[in-house]
Amino acid sequence: MRHYTKDNFRLTESVGFQLVKARNLIVAEMDAALKELDISSQQMGIMLTLRQRLASTPFELSKMLAIDTGLMTRMLDKLETKGLLVRSRDETDRRVVNLSLTKEGAAVADQIPHVAPAVLNARLNDFTKSELVELRRLLRKFLSD
Repeated sequence: MRHYTKDNFRLTESVGFQLVKARNLIVAEMDAALKELDISSQQMGIMLTLRQRLASTPFELSKMLAIDTGLMTRMLDKLETKGLLVRSRDETDRRVVNLSLTKEGAAVADQIPHVAPAVLNARLNDFTKSELVELRRLLRKFLSD
């Protein structure tokens, strides 16, 4: 089904515009809340993904978080400089770089669940439980291939 045409397309009413605006709001609010942990919302995603063992290489992180490899490298450099993660070569394939949180990185990652929910709950305050379930369902549908 074609929902948009040249005649009815309005930037501020497009799904793309509204998703970007919603993302930008959450990022700004999350960045402010994470300031005390000295990480950004994008770094939070990396740290939680590593902490939950959902990925262990830069490539896997890039794919999971939809971040291009150049930006991923720069973010990993910052986290490594802060002493929050380490890179190591894979023992069986030297071309593969494995990532792991340091003790300090794990401690920061463990603090994120004490910070992030408040940001999301504030943004979702006017949603009923069923509306949130529906929003998540629709977003999964939107993101499916």
